[in-house]
Amino acid sequence: MENNIIIELKNISVSFDGEKILDSIDLYIRDKEFVTLLGPSGCGKTTTLRIIGGFLQPEGGEVIFDGKKINGVPAYKRQVNTIFQRYALFPHLNVFDNVAFGLKVRKVPKNVIADKVAEMLELVNLKGFDKRKVSSLSGGQQQRVAIARALAIDPKVLLLDEPLAALDLKLRKDMQNELKNIQQKLGITFIYVTHDQEEALSMSDTIVVMDSGKIQQIGSPTDVYNEPKNAFVADFIGESNILDGVMLRDKFVRFAGADFVCVDSGYSTNENVDVVIRPEDVDVVSPEKAMLRGDVTNVTFKGVYYEIIVDIKGFKWMIQTTRFYEVGQTIGLSIEPNAIHIMKKSEYSGKFGDYSSFSEEYDTLDVNTEEEEDTETQKIDDETEEGLSVE
Repeated sequence: MENNIIIELKNISVSFDGEKILDSIDLYIRDKEFVTLLGPSGCGKTTTLRIIGGFLQPEGGEVIFDGKKINGVPAYKRQVNTIFQRYALFPHLNVFDNVAFGLKVRKVPKNVIADKVAEMLELVNLKGFDKRKVSSLSGGQQQRVAIARALAIDPKVLLLDEPLAALDLKLRKDMQNELKNIQQKLGITFIYVTHDQEEALSMSDTIVVMDSGKIQQIGSPTDVYNEPKNAFVADFIGESNILDGVMLRDKFVRFAGADFVCVDSGYSTNENVDVVIRPEDVDVVSPEKAMLRGDVTNVTFKGVYYEIIVDIKGFKWMIQTTRFYEVGQTIGLSIEPNAIHIMKKSEYSGKFGDYSSFSEEYDTLDVNTEEEEDTETQKIDDETEEGLSVE
């Protein structure tokens, strides 16, 4: 196909109990690309993955694989394989038989199976583990077995549904690098689902940001981070100060009670806009030399830098700096023109902005939401594991 497109989703819609889960989405994915579907719980990313995998049929739209419509084609007949969060390994089989499972189903000759399993175990750094019981392995080792099993049947596309969620932070970071290396070594398409922004930024060729069943932005990690399309993307990818602004004219914007030179143009005169400034792009200067000045209200040590909250005329900014400032201290802020990003007003305007409610309670809320999502994912995995056993 043109541009090496391997998968196309055209006008895909899905509803559950009358609620729109996917709202007429369009997406194409290139061969050998590492694509991440990124978004909060309930945004539709796992549903999109299940449609590509054949575990769910859309109520509207077309799924195209290598130029052919595959709506209605069952999962086991697609040139796609899936790794789930819970791995769905068979506890009664050893490592060799787990990895060989799909090959045995396809009645591949024994000598070919032995060679392929050895190749896959070496690929995932589990050489010599073939006779081990799955139950004796660590979480990271079990995940490697799941990867080896999925890749053994030579799929054209590998789907990964939050496969690292159960791992601790250090192992998770190690596996991020390993997955990316495997994808590059094999040269196949990976479609990865996560709600972890750092994971998406570090692994992907392309990020698809989703919310409320719609695609909000598609782009490279650099583009999505540096040029967010709306307030949702700016807030969800990293930390952002999002302010109401007015484009006075090309390359001049007013916000926080002051006028600034920026690099954006193409807006109407005096058009209301959203202004995004990343915490790491603000320079702290002495108040008398500052464009803006305010009082420090909170300081958190992050190891490499300090994360400070600064109150400027009632708006709480987040700033990241390597220097320590005391709570109550008045500081000045300086912002370079290329650090100011202008966005059109959208349905998300006003929903995100300052850090006046920034607190640890949001971490607790995130954990609860993830637990609910994990329960739903577990149901999906159980159904899939049942299906694999039947096949």
